Amino acid sequence: MTLPADTGYVPTAEDQASLDAWFAEYDSHCTACRVENMADMAAFPLNLVSDDSRGDGRSAQWDRQHFVETMKQVMGDGGQDASFTSTRTPVFLSAAMAVVFTDCTMTVDGEARRMHYADVLIRNNGTWAFQTMIQGGWGDNL
Repeated sequence: MTLPADTGYVPTAEDQASLDAWFAEYDSHCTACRVENMADMAAFPLNLVSDDSRGDGRSAQWDRQHFVETMKQVMGDGGQDASFTSTRTPVFLSAAMAVVFTDCTMTVDGEARRMHYADVLIRNNGTWAFQTMIQGGWGDNL
């Protein structure tokens, strides 16, 4: 990960390492389609911000059950060959809050798809959790 210059709060090496480790674990769960484990890493209710097929901005809150059901539908059963290559740029707002911008290439069964998204993560008792997901194209599901 790289940090943009002059973010205000200057993260410690531990801040950065803990966030890197969190994403490594989350990415592992995504690659294996372990949706319940992904849900374990969220702070519910989860905020979602997106746009819909008409081009209108949308937002919603999901509980754990809604997240799990939607992600299982989107991700399938894990039977496909999937990989993710991500470049992340975190902006630490404090030791307990970070906005992370991600450029990602997802490859499923040999077909690559580029994505750009952002997550808001919070840290409580030393553990990170994603609390807000921001990505275009999900609005019709909200």
